[in-house]
Amino acid sequence: MFFNFVLFAQNEVAPEGAKLLWFLLIPVFAIGFYFVFKGKREKPGSQKKPLFQRKKIKIELQKDRVYYPDELTLKVKNTGSSDIDLDKPLLVFDNFWLQRKFKLKGTNNYSFYPLYLEKGKTHTLQIDINRFYSHDKKLKKFPKAKVKLFDVNGKHLGSKSVYLRKTLIKF
Repeated sequence: MFFNFVLFAQNEVAPEGAKLLWFLLIPVFAIGFYFVFKGKREKPGSQKKPLFQRKKIKIELQKDRVYYPDELTLKVKNTGSSDIDLDKPLLVFDNFWLQRKFKLKGTNNYSFYPLYLEKGKTHTLQIDINRFYSHDKKLKKFPKAKVKLFDVNGKHLGSKSVYLRKTLIKF
C-alpha cells in the first residue's frame, strides 16, 4: 500500500511549455479586446479619456532680489493630461547639514490647500520669507530654500530650489 504512492509520483508528466504559454496569452488577449471594444461603444458626443492619466507639473520658483530676498514666487502649471489635487507645499530651508521644513497653508491668513488644479491652468503663490525669519532668527543663515509639491495621495510631483545668499560652495 505504501509503495503505490511512490509509483504514482513517478508517473506524473510535467506540463508542456506551449500549453503554459497559451494559458498566459489568452487572458492578455481578452483584456486587450475589452479595452479596444470599450472605446468603440462610447457615445459620439462624449470625450474619450486617455488610457494612462499623466500627472505632470511645471514648477518655477523666483526670488525678488538676487541675494537676501524678501519674497519668493511659486508658479505651478499643470502640463499633464489630467487634473491634479495639490497638497500643501513644503518649504524647506536647507543648510548643508540641517533642514527646517514648513508646510504652507495659504497666504494672507487664507487657507486654500488642498488645491484642485485643472489641466493647462496655472497657480501662483507669493511666499513672504520675513515671516519665517521672525519665527526663527537662525533661518537667515540658511543659504538655500526649496519648495516640494505633493499630490493629495502623497505622490511627489516635483521640487524647485533657489539660493538665498552667497555661499563658498558654488553648484
